[in-house]
This record gives sequence, structure tokens and C-alpha cells, in this order.
Amino acid sequence: MSTTDVDLDETTTDLDADRADGQDDDRLELAARTELLEAENERLRAEYARAKQSQYRRTAAGLALVGTCAALAAVLFPDGREVLFALASVGLFGGVLTYYLTPGTFVAADVGERIYAAMAANEAAIASELGLSDDRVYLPTDDASGARLYVPQQTTGELPTLDDLEGPILTDPEHRGLVLEPTGATLLEDFERALTDDLATAPAPLATQLADGLVEQFELTGSAEPDVDVASNRITVAIDDSAFGDLDRFDHPIVSFLAVGFVTGLERPIRLEVTPANERSDWLVTCRWEDHTDVEDIDN
Repeated sequence: MSTTDVDLDETTTDLDADRADGQDDDRLELAARTELLEAENERLRAEYARAKQSQYRRTAAGLALVGTCAALAAVLFPDGREVLFALASVGLFGGVLTYYLTPGTFVAADVGERIYAAMAANEAAIASELGLSDDRVYLPTDDASGARLYVPQQTTGELPTLDDLEGPILTDPEHRGLVLEPTGATLLEDFERALTDDLATAPAPLATQLADGLVEQFELTGSAEPDVDVASNRITVAIDDSAFGDLDRFDHPIVSFLAVGFVTGLERPIRLEVTPANERSDWLVTCRWEDHTDVEDIDN
């Protein structure tokens, strides 16, 4: 071998070694950045949880302060003692409840969204594998959940009866499809427990209740504006700032909560249509029902 060949081999070896060292350095730098990002993510989550807890505790302290001031005022002003003592009891009791009922753990919306995204992808894949349609029909039931999600094979056809809802896969030639428990069922249970009044049974007040629940109670969306058209048996809810991403995925929590709520309140099967952004909002969720379909028809 010539001296030139030896020099070339040594040069190539040196270049390969330098390249390998550079790749190792890049990997180490990437790993270090990943660790830093993970640590920063954990720190931000902890700060968020502390901030939420501090917010609850400040509210509790404020209520307790109002109650204490009202109690002192009741001693100083006998004429208004009855009202002031009532205010004091409300303030002190509310402060104690707020302090001790403060949630200890907060789950960030993006974590919940990732969990839901995996579930939605799996269920959509199953529906696609079974050759089912894109129809989503929520049916009333007489069990604790109050509703089932029915994904039919044919878009036109009779809906299954309660006796037919032995899922999750329906093989009856007239009602082939999937029957699943909707994600909105447990949300509606929590919502009904928090209501001071009964769940409405008329379209307009029911739509208002459910929209307020999405925004105020669950904070799943920044805004929810219902548009009720009783004449055409339609309710459309305009949704902005969804905490769980796109609404056109399989049994989305926001969509499912609305559908199950309308099924329960109106006691009618609800057909869904979800359309993306327009000039009004990010998403439009349209729920339709039929006049001639009564709950007795489903039972029989």
C-alpha cells in the first residue's frame, strides 16, 4: 500500500470518527433538551395546580371574611341583626365548604385530550373495519346511563328498539351496527347532580342549560351559543375554543354531552351533524329529532 493510500485511510477514519462524535454530541444535546423540557413541563403543571388551589383558598378566605364582618356588624347594629346573621352564616359556611372541597389534583386539558384522541381513533377504526356509515344516532334507554350511541351500517333504516340494544355489535339484518355507551353519559350525570332545578324537557331551556354546563361547570369550551328551531325539530349549538380539540371525531365529549342531554330531556332519538368553522364560530353541532318518533315507539 502506498503512503498516499495510508494517508487517505487515516483521513477517512478521522472523518468517520469526527462524524460519529458529532452525532453522539447531537444525541446528548437532544437528550439534555428533552430532559429540560420534561422538567419544565412538570414545573408548569405543579405551578398550575398550586395556582388553582390558591384561587380556591383565596375565595374561601374572602367568604370567611365577609361572614366575620357580617357577624360583627350584627352585634353593632341590632336593627339589622337577623339579616346580618343570615349573611354571616352563609359567608362562613361557604368559606369552609370552598376550602375543604378544593380539588387536590388538576388534570390539564391537553392530557385529557390525548387520552380521548386514542379512544376516538380506536373506535373510529372499528367502525370503519365493520363498514359502518358516518351516521351518529343517540338513542334513549331506560337504564342509568339514559342513552346509547348507535352507529348504523345503513344511513336509512329503522332505529333499533330497546330490546335490540344488546351490543356492542348488532348483527340483526335490519339493524346492523355498533351500540356503545356514550362519553357524555357520565358527564350528564354529574351535570344533573349539580343542577338546582330539574333537567328541562322543552328544547329552548334545555339547550340553554346544556350550553351553560359546557362553559360554566365543565369548562370544556370557551362559549356555546344555542340556536333552537322547534318548527324544524333542530337545535344548533355554536362552539368556540374547544378544550378537547376538533369536534368531528368519534363521540367527542362536547358533542356527546349535548346529544345525551337532548336525548334525556326530549326523550327522542337524536341525529347528529358536526360541521367545522364558519363566520359564526369554530364548530356547529346540530341535533335533530323527529316528531312522530315517541319514546313509546322505541319501547315497543
